[in-house]
Amino acid sequence: MISVLDQIKQWTTIVSDSATTEFHSQDATTNPSLILEATKNPQIGIDKSRVMIKIATTWEGIQAAKILEKEGIQCNMTLIFSFVQAVACAEAGVTIISPYAGRILDWYTKNTNKTYKSSEDPGVISVTNIYNYYKKHGYKTSVMGASFRNTAEIEELAGCDFLTISPKLLSKLKNSYKKIERKLSPDTAHRYLESKTTYDEKTFKWKLNEDAMVTEKLSEGIRQFAKDGRALMSMLRQRLINETAIVNENTELFDQPSQEVEASS
Repeated sequence: MISVLDQIKQWTTIVSDSATTEFHSQDATTNPSLILEATKNPQIGIDKSRVMIKIATTWEGIQAAKILEKEGIQCNMTLIFSFVQAVACAEAGVTIISPYAGRILDWYTKNTNKTYKSSEDPGVISVTNIYNYYKKHGYKTSVMGASFRNTAEIEELAGCDFLTISPKLLSKLKNSYKKIERKLSPDTAHRYLESKTTYDEKTFKWKLNEDAMVTEKLSEGIRQFAKDGRALMSMLRQRLINETAIVNENTELFDQPSQEVEASS
Protein backbone atom coordinates (compact mmCIF):
# COMPACT_ATOMS: atom_id res chain seq x y z
CA MET A 1 0.00 0.00 0.00
CA ILE A 2 1.11 3.56 -0.61
CA SER A 3 0.83 6.39 1.88
CA VAL A 4 -1.85 9.07 1.76
CA LEU A 5 0.92 11.56 0.97
CA ASP A 6 2.04 9.57 -2.08
CA GLN A 7 -1.55 9.17 -3.22
CA ILE A 8 -2.09 12.94 -3.11
CA LYS A 9 1.18 13.47 -5.00
CA GLN A 10 -0.37 11.61 -7.95
CA TRP A 11 -2.73 14.56 -8.48
CA THR A 12 -1.24 17.50 -6.61
CA THR A 13 2.13 19.19 -6.28
CA ILE A 14 3.05 19.15 -2.59
CA VAL A 15 4.80 22.20 -1.18
CA SER A 16 6.35 22.53 2.26
CA ASP A 17 4.94 25.55 4.06
CA SER A 18 8.26 26.18 5.78
CA ALA A 19 11.89 26.03 4.83
CA THR A 20 12.77 22.48 5.82
CA THR A 21 15.25 19.86 4.68
CA GLU A 22 13.18 16.96 6.01
CA PHE A 23 10.87 16.66 3.01
CA HIS A 24 12.02 16.89 -0.60
CA SER A 25 8.88 18.62 -1.82
CA GLN A 26 8.56 20.58 -5.03
CA ASP A 27 9.22 23.92 -3.42
CA ALA A 28 8.99 25.84 -0.19
CA THR A 29 6.71 28.78 0.43
CA THR A 30 7.64 31.42 2.97
CA ASN A 31 6.41 34.63 4.52
CA PRO A 32 8.37 36.95 6.83
CA SER A 33 7.49 34.71 9.78
CA LEU A 34 8.88 31.60 8.08
CA ILE A 35 11.90 33.42 6.64
CA LEU A 36 12.72 34.57 10.17
CA GLU A 37 12.59 30.96 11.35
CA ALA A 38 14.57 29.72 8.34
CA THR A 39 17.50 32.03 9.11
CA LYS A 40 18.21 29.80 12.10
CA ASN A 41 18.96 26.85 9.77
CA PRO A 42 22.29 27.22 7.92
CA GLN A 43 21.48 24.26 5.63
CA ILE A 44 18.74 26.15 3.82
CA GLY A 45 19.50 27.94 0.57
CA ILE A 46 17.68 28.69 -2.66
CA ASP A 47 18.65 29.71 -6.17
CA LYS A 48 17.50 33.22 -7.03
CA SER A 49 15.87 32.00 -10.25
CA ARG A 50 13.31 30.11 -8.17
CA VAL A 51 12.22 33.11 -6.11
CA MET A 52 8.57 34.15 -6.36
CA ILE A 53 7.25 37.41 -4.91
CA LYS A 54 4.61 36.91 -2.23
CA ILE A 55 2.07 39.72 -1.91
CA ALA A 56 -0.90 40.24 0.42
CA THR A 57 -4.15 40.19 -1.53
CA THR A 58 -5.45 43.70 -1.11
CA TRP A 59 -6.66 45.64 -4.15
CA GLU A 60 -3.36 47.52 -4.23
CA GLY A 61 -1.40 44.30 -3.88
CA ILE A 62 -3.22 42.77 -6.83
CA GLN A 63 -2.48 45.81 -9.01
CA ALA A 64 1.20 45.63 -8.06
CA ALA A 65 1.27 41.94 -8.95
CA LYS A 66 -0.37 42.68 -12.31
CA ILE A 67 2.49 45.02 -13.18
CA LEU A 68 5.17 42.61 -11.93
CA GLU A 69 3.71 39.70 -13.91
CA LYS A 70 3.82 41.77 -17.10
CA GLU A 71 7.53 42.30 -16.41
CA GLY A 72 8.10 38.57 -16.08
CA ILE A 73 8.19 38.47 -12.27
CA GLN A 74 6.02 35.67 -10.89
CA CYS A 75 3.79 36.44 -7.92
CA ASN A 76 2.10 34.36 -5.24
CA MET A 77 -0.94 36.18 -3.83
CA THR A 78 -1.29 35.29 -0.18
CA LEU A 79 -3.83 35.87 2.61
CA ILE A 80 -6.75 34.92 0.39
CA PHE A 81 -9.96 34.34 2.31
CA SER A 82 -12.63 35.03 -0.28
CA PHE A 83 -13.91 34.28 -3.75
CA VAL A 84 -13.75 38.00 -4.57
CA GLN A 85 -10.00 38.13 -3.93
CA ALA A 86 -9.47 35.00 -6.03
CA VAL A 87 -11.44 36.35 -9.00
CA ALA A 88 -9.51 39.63 -8.97
CA CYS A 89 -6.19 37.74 -8.89
CA ALA A 90 -7.18 35.58 -11.86
CA GLU A 91 -8.25 38.64 -13.82
CA ALA A 92 -4.85 40.22 -13.06
CA GLY A 93 -3.08 37.15 -14.45
CA VAL A 94 -1.04 36.27 -11.36
CA THR A 95 0.92 33.02 -11.30
CA ILE A 96 -0.49 31.47 -8.15
CA ILE A 97 -2.83 32.20 -5.23
CA SER A 98 -2.80 30.84 -1.68
CA PRO A 99 -6.30 30.58 -0.15
CA TYR A 100 -5.98 29.98 3.60
CA ALA A 101 -8.32 27.11 4.39
CA GLY A 102 -7.26 26.69 8.02
CA ARG A 103 -7.57 30.33 9.02
CA ILE A 104 -11.05 30.45 7.51
CA LEU A 105 -11.97 27.44 9.63
CA ASP A 106 -10.45 29.12 12.70
CA TRP A 107 -12.70 32.15 12.29
CA TYR A 108 -15.90 30.18 11.80
CA THR A 109 -15.13 27.79 14.66
CA LYS A 110 -14.51 30.71 17.00
CA ASN A 111 -17.54 32.73 15.91
CA THR A 112 -20.12 29.97 15.55
CA ASN A 113 -19.00 27.55 18.31
CA LYS A 114 -19.61 24.80 15.78
CA THR A 115 -17.52 21.75 14.97
CA TYR A 116 -17.29 21.17 11.23
CA LYS A 117 -16.94 17.87 9.41
CA SER A 118 -14.23 17.99 6.77
CA SER A 119 -16.78 18.01 3.94
CA GLU A 120 -18.52 21.01 5.56
CA ASP A 121 -15.34 22.86 6.48
CA PRO A 122 -15.76 26.51 5.35
CA GLY A 123 -12.10 26.70 4.35
CA VAL A 124 -12.30 23.54 2.27
CA ILE A 125 -15.48 24.79 0.58
CA SER A 126 -13.82 28.12 -0.20
CA VAL A 127 -10.76 26.53 -1.85
CA THR A 128 -12.96 24.05 -3.73
CA ASN A 129 -15.15 26.82 -5.14
CA ILE A 130 -12.12 28.84 -6.24
CA TYR A 131 -10.47 25.83 -7.90
CA ASN A 132 -13.64 24.86 -9.79
CA TYR A 133 -14.23 28.45 -10.92
CA TYR A 134 -10.69 28.76 -12.26
CA LYS A 135 -10.81 25.47 -14.14
CA LYS A 136 -14.30 25.99 -15.54
CA HIS A 137 -13.44 29.41 -16.95
CA GLY A 138 -9.95 28.53 -18.15
CA TYR A 139 -7.79 30.73 -15.93
CA LYS A 140 -4.08 29.91 -15.92
CA THR A 141 -3.57 31.02 -12.31
CA SER A 142 -2.78 28.04 -10.09
CA VAL A 143 -4.49 27.41 -6.75
CA MET A 144 -2.35 26.45 -3.76
CA GLY A 145 -4.45 25.57 -0.72
CA ALA A 146 -2.69 26.61 2.48
CA SER A 147 -2.81 26.92 6.26
CA PHE A 148 -4.26 23.52 7.11
CA ARG A 149 -5.33 22.52 10.60
CA ASN A 150 -5.67 18.78 10.06
CA THR A 151 -5.11 16.06 7.46
CA ALA A 152 -8.85 15.76 6.73
CA GLU A 153 -8.82 19.23 5.16
CA ILE A 154 -5.91 18.18 2.94
CA GLU A 155 -7.60 14.95 1.87
CA GLU A 156 -10.75 16.89 0.91
CA LEU A 157 -8.62 19.00 -1.46
CA ALA A 158 -6.70 16.15 -3.09
CA GLY A 159 -6.27 17.16 -6.73
CA CYS A 160 -5.81 20.88 -6.12
CA ASP A 161 -2.95 22.32 -8.20
CA PHE A 162 -0.72 22.78 -5.15
CA LEU A 163 -1.11 22.16 -1.44
CA THR A 164 1.33 23.76 0.98
CA ILE A 165 1.56 21.59 4.07
CA SER A 166 3.40 21.87 7.38
CA PRO A 167 6.11 19.29 8.19
CA LYS A 168 3.94 17.98 11.05
CA LEU A 169 1.00 17.22 8.77
CA LEU A 170 3.29 15.92 6.03
CA SER A 171 4.57 13.35 8.51
CA LYS A 172 1.04 12.28 9.40
CA LEU A 173 0.12 11.87 5.74
CA LYS A 174 3.33 9.95 5.10
CA ASN A 175 2.52 7.51 7.91
CA SER A 176 -1.12 6.95 6.95
CA TYR A 177 -1.98 4.22 4.45
CA LYS A 178 -5.74 4.43 4.00
CA LYS A 179 -7.09 4.77 0.48
CA ILE A 180 -8.36 8.20 -0.53
CA GLU A 181 -10.10 9.59 -3.60
CA ARG A 182 -9.29 12.54 -5.79
CA LYS A 183 -11.72 15.32 -4.88
CA LEU A 184 -10.74 18.12 -7.28
CA SER A 185 -10.19 17.76 -11.02
CA PRO A 186 -10.45 19.92 -14.16
CA ASP A 187 -12.63 17.14 -15.58
CA THR A 188 -15.39 17.74 -13.01
CA ALA A 189 -15.04 21.53 -12.65
CA HIS A 190 -17.55 22.11 -15.47
CA ARG A 191 -20.30 21.14 -13.02
CA TYR A 192 -19.61 24.31 -11.07
CA LEU A 193 -22.49 26.72 -11.60
CA GLU A 194 -20.85 30.10 -10.91
CA SER A 195 -20.83 32.25 -14.04
CA LYS A 196 -17.79 34.31 -14.97
CA THR A 197 -17.60 37.64 -13.19
CA THR A 198 -15.30 40.58 -12.55
CA TYR A 199 -14.90 43.26 -9.89
CA ASP A 200 -13.80 46.86 -10.12
CA GLU A 201 -11.99 48.52 -7.21
CA LYS A 202 -15.13 49.93 -5.63
CA THR A 203 -17.01 46.62 -5.70
CA PHE A 204 -13.98 44.65 -4.57
CA LYS A 205 -13.39 46.81 -1.50
CA TRP A 206 -17.09 46.93 -0.62
CA LYS A 207 -17.49 43.14 -0.73
CA LEU A 208 -14.39 42.68 1.45
CA ASN A 209 -15.72 45.24 3.91
CA GLU A 210 -19.07 43.42 4.08
CA ASP A 211 -17.41 40.12 5.01
CA ALA A 212 -16.29 40.23 8.65
CA MET A 213 -14.20 37.07 8.34
CA VAL A 214 -12.22 38.35 5.37
CA THR A 215 -11.72 41.81 6.87
CA GLU A 216 -10.46 40.44 10.18
CA LYS A 217 -8.23 37.67 8.86
CA LEU A 218 -6.67 39.79 6.10
CA SER A 219 -5.76 42.67 8.42
CA GLU A 220 -4.59 40.25 11.10
CA GLY A 221 -2.32 38.48 8.62
CA ILE A 222 -0.83 41.71 7.30
CA ARG A 223 -0.11 42.93 10.83
CA GLN A 224 1.63 39.67 11.74
CA PHE A 225 3.72 39.64 8.56
CA ALA A 226 4.70 43.25 9.19
CA LYS A 227 5.68 42.46 12.77
CA ASP A 228 7.82 39.51 11.75
CA GLY A 229 9.24 41.49 8.84
CA ARG A 230 10.47 44.13 11.27
CA ALA A 231 11.96 41.43 13.49
CA LEU A 232 13.72 39.93 10.46
CA MET A 233 15.15 43.30 9.43
CA SER A 234 16.34 43.93 12.97
CA MET A 235 18.07 40.56 13.05
CA LEU A 236 19.73 41.15 9.67
CA ARG A 237 20.83 44.63 10.77
CA GLN A 238 22.45 43.18 13.89
CA ARG A 239 24.13 40.46 11.85
CA LEU A 240 25.63 43.07 9.52
CA ILE A 241 26.88 45.06 12.51
CA ASN A 242 28.48 41.92 13.98
CA GLU A 243 30.09 40.96 10.66
CA THR A 244 31.40 44.49 10.15
CA ALA A 245 32.93 44.40 13.63
CA ILE A 246 34.65 41.09 12.82
CA VAL A 247 36.01 42.47 9.54
CA ASN A 248 37.35 45.55 11.31
CA GLU A 249 38.94 43.43 14.01
CA ASN A 250 40.63 41.18 11.44
CA THR A 251 41.87 44.23 9.53
CA GLU A 252 43.45 45.62 12.68
CA LEU A 253 45.17 42.31 13.38
CA PHE A 254 46.45 42.16 9.81
CA ASP A 255 47.87 45.68 10.05
CA GLN A 256 49.44 45.17 13.47
CA PRO A 257 52.74 43.47 12.45
CA SER A 258 53.71 46.24 10.03
CA GLN A 259 53.11 48.81 12.76
CA GLU A 260 55.43 46.90 15.12
CA VAL A 261 58.17 46.76 12.47
CA GLU A 262 57.95 50.47 11.92
CA ALA A 263 58.14 51.09 15.67
CA SER A 264 61.25 48.90 16.11
CA SER A 265 63.07 50.50 13.20
